[in-house]
Amino acid sequence: MAVAGYAYWGPNLARNVAVGDATELRAICDVSEDARARAHKLHPTTLVTGDWETVLAGPGAEAVVVALPIALHHRVALEALEAGKHVLVEKPLAQSVAECDELIAAAERAGRVLMAGHTFEYNAAVEAVRGYLAAGELGEPYYVSMRRTNLGIVRSDANAMWNLAPHDVSILCHWLDSAPVSVSATGVAQLQPGIHDVVFLSVMFANGVLGHVHCSWLDPNKVREATVVGSRKMVRYDDVSPDQKIWLYDKGIVREEVTHPDLGRYEDFGRFQMLARAGDVVIPKVHFKEPLAREIAEFADSIRSGRPPLTDGHNGRRVVSILEAAQRSLEAGGAVQELAIPAGTGS
Repeated sequence: MAVAGYAYWGPNLARNVAVGDATELRAICDVSEDARARAHKLHPTTLVTGDWETVLAGPGAEAVVVALPIALHHRVALEALEAGKHVLVEKPLAQSVAECDELIAAAERAGRVLMAGHTFEYNAAVEAVRGYLAAGELGEPYYVSMRRTNLGIVRSDANAMWNLAPHDVSILCHWLDSAPVSVSATGVAQLQPGIHDVVFLSVMFANGVLGHVHCSWLDPNKVREATVVGSRKMVRYDDVSPDQKIWLYDKGIVREEVTHPDLGRYEDFGRFQMLARAGDVVIPKVHFKEPLAREIAEFADSIRSGRPPLTDGHNGRRVVSILEAAQRSLEAGGAVQELAIPAGTGS
């Protein structure tokens, strides 16, 4: 594999490719001389170059991992696919649904794997919450509330939603066995005109579950958490916690039917009495392995087996569909945008 881009996330990808049991790091490409110097110091036996054409033309790498600014994802991934490489693109897959469709079509023509780098779908704690939902442990899901905030890194090539929310949107779609049907978003741009520093994003799913995402790079605390509220139980996921990533609450509201004869008929009084119920709080042990290592292993295995990866091009397209509609909502003052996304594409 080759890694294109060695700025913020590229070093983590290169490290996992280099140490993976099924992968070998053959090349690192970056236009920055400083980035190349860092790469050469950590990977002295790997080809480090600023010439992208050398990576494309060389026989050394069967696959390319793209870790570049969002605006370059489509062009670089398309060039790699057309050169016969398998491609993993860091989130988001591209800037628009049209660009995603072009990448998916190019991968199909070339018979190559296209994968979106939705790292949190390879997170053991995220998987555990998905397991609770799938098994009915939480009962009927009501809503999911998510926060991803920090002080910096402030970007100028994308707003906080495009930079941070792809993680949470991919988690939402991974957790909820339903298609997203509408989206709305509001936010403010305080530091740079037209680039929102904080965004509040809401996604409605076909099964009636509401997902809410708060993302910001203007917040005093680093927060990476989500709360899933169900009819039977609730769960809180905290990615920042080193050893208490999941809290399972045996709490809920019980609807008890009123049967006393003096209280009248249902039409007259109301049929249900709402009572709060509180039971145990369980912090389950999560056997954690670095999600990025699992992501790279999944990429390699999908190439060798010929099967689609968990986060394939359609998975990436779905997330971009939501973000693209949310961007329209932002520009329209929070107006709800309807979505037409086929169910069952991706995880």
